[in-house]
Amino acid sequence: MADGQIQTKLPENAYRELKPGETYVPMVPPGVHAPEVTLRSVLFGIVMNILFSMAATYLALKIGQGIETAIPISILAVGLSGLLMRFGLRRSTIIENINVLAISTTSGIVAGGTVFTMPAIYLLHLDTNLEMSTSALFFQIFLVPLLGAVLGVLFLVPFRRYFVKEMHGKLPFPEGTATNEILVTGSGGGANAWVLIYSFLVAGAYTVLTGAFKLFGERFTTGRLAIEFKEHVQQAAGAASAGGAAVVDEAVTRTHEMLAFSGEFGTYLTEKLKVIFSLGTGAEFLGLGYIMGPRYASILVAGSFLSWFVIVPLLAPLDLESLRMLNPSVKATAAEAIFREIPKNIGIGCIFAAGILSILKMSKVIITALREALGSLFRRRADVAVHDRTDQDISYPALALIGLVVTVGIALYFRLGVLSRLPEPGWLTFVSVILALVVAFVFTTVSAWAIATISVTPISGMTVTTIIITAVVLMSAGLPRGADGQLAVLLVGGVVAAALSMAGTLVTEFKLGYWTGATPRRIEWSAIIAAILASAVVTATIMLLAQKPGYDPEVSKAALQAPQANLMKSALQSFLGTGAVPWLMYGVGVAVALLLQLVGISPLAFGLGMYLPMELNTPLLLGALVSVAVRMGAKGEAEVKARNDKGILIASGYIAGAAIIGVVLRGLSAWPVTERWLEALDMPRRWILAGGDPAGIGRNANWWGLTAFLLLCLLVFWDVRRAEPAQEE
Repeated sequence: MADGQIQTKLPENAYRELKPGETYVPMVPPGVHAPEVTLRSVLFGIVMNILFSMAATYLALKIGQGIETAIPISILAVGLSGLLMRFGLRRSTIIENINVLAISTTSGIVAGGTVFTMPAIYLLHLDTNLEMSTSALFFQIFLVPLLGAVLGVLFLVPFRRYFVKEMHGKLPFPEGTATNEILVTGSGGGANAWVLIYSFLVAGAYTVLTGAFKLFGERFTTGRLAIEFKEHVQQAAGAASAGGAAVVDEAVTRTHEMLAFSGEFGTYLTEKLKVIFSLGTGAEFLGLGYIMGPRYASILVAGSFLSWFVIVPLLAPLDLESLRMLNPSVKATAAEAIFREIPKNIGIGCIFAAGILSILKMSKVIITALREALGSLFRRRADVAVHDRTDQDISYPALALIGLVVTVGIALYFRLGVLSRLPEPGWLTFVSVILALVVAFVFTTVSAWAIATISVTPISGMTVTTIIITAVVLMSAGLPRGADGQLAVLLVGGVVAAALSMAGTLVTEFKLGYWTGATPRRIEWSAIIAAILASAVVTATIMLLAQKPGYDPEVSKAALQAPQANLMKSALQSFLGTGAVPWLMYGVGVAVALLLQLVGISPLAFGLGMYLPMELNTPLLLGALVSVAVRMGAKGEAEVKARNDKGILIASGYIAGAAIIGVVLRGLSAWPVTERWLEALDMPRRWILAGGDPAGIGRNANWWGLTAFLLLCLLVFWDVRRAEPAQEE
């Protein structure tokens, strides 16, 4: 490879370990200066930052799963480059597109670190109990992801060389590799962008039909079947009686008997055994499950099945007093009440244990990476490579200064905004800051390693672990129970969650920059500055959705589940509220996690499955099965790759389209004027008010939702199977 010119292909040693004495020369060599931070890359990155901040926030609040933004944004960036060429303008350089990613993928970073914690402010009613104004609440939430994201950058920069250079070829970086291939090849950029766009439109239209016109139910559940069967039997009997027929057709009679039996059997399952199956029907579930794959989705669903098909039915015969012996917080014997107080708390214990296991498994990595980072710090002046553009970080004096400013900012934030009304606020502030810094430092390394190996970081497990550890330590330091104490612990957890989320995504950006020849310093500054915009958009989205539909399923059936925030709420209420800590349930969860670890199953995924409502997990498995089905019958690796690439594009479009349109619809429903417009679009409501429901949509919304979702699965299957291998240039 010539070191003085930009290459169009990756070098042969891009993905393998280097031989002794061998060096890696990126596509844009160190001595070459190409457009990198340009007006087009900044503007496009800002637009993608805003759109995907909204989408990622909504998706995580609805189903508890984040959205990986790097792949769809990289496809759009390549498509934009091709579009500009058609108008006679310059094609974007590959390191320009790296800058686009550095600015825009901060959306997923900030959303992932914020929605897992900050909505708990509303769930715990801290906004009203502490009499926060709207502006005060905005800054209360806004500062958490911003400070945490900057902290994540500062902690990861010293480890950059270890992860991307010292471990070159040893860490797979699955998502980073896929993103890199898209950026490098750019093959069919315009066509790929079109696939993403029409998938976005299909998902958006489907969401409008579901959320605005109400033509499909948003959830299919067997809990509704018994009621529907009874209604059909009553209607059939009434029709026969009204007809006055002396002899009823034998086939009709048998049909009535089958319906009656089905109704009785359904009632026995749902009311006696409390066995209920449910499945969400949103397009985002299909896309997310498709990308997630069958293994992780299967583990999630297995956790749900253990909760709903084993634990709840086993406890169903018990009376209220017997259930309270297991958990004093149980208030009713309904299936939902049992699930909320028993399996969900077992899931919390499992997730907590998964976080601890992650730390233990990564302890050697943390020590090794820290040793390498400190070594590179002291060798910096003698390292000739430091003068290379492709190996330049933010200077260590600047990092130290930024770190000092962030630490002081966190301290002032905790002292003046959170702990000012508590006894010994100075001491509690000191302990809180130390906890935030130490835990964030440890977890950022774990997060970066997890992304580099499997492209999944256990944010949920590490955040709930942080919440529990922080609650115990601060209570030992004198933190009282109540709203102020809950807010203090929640904000420490929020800062840590944002830091490890930033580290997980930034390590991929560093690796992309290493492969292509981007300047690390510019990636770091872009991430820090973009965090300001993403934090503002995510905060505004959280506050908007809190107004309507809200985050508490106990208050409103239409509420977003916000599963992780509800998890944080449960933990905080147990330790710092009036409720007792369900140690027995937590202990069972820890035992489950240890058993799963012994057999090689992810305890984090299983614990999340136990904790999350079933309707959030089962459609993910269907989406994953579609991804398996489309690969069947493929002729050769080229066709498999073509189907895989197109499937990821379509799935990403479905996720983005459903999420963004969902945010828009929720926003419209929060304002009186636009809420009336949406009510006018509600077709079943209009038909019922007019005295009829011609298609039976209102009565059969349960079945219509299931049918629509299955048809959507078939559409994806048919579309992806049409993919053809790209022609070699």
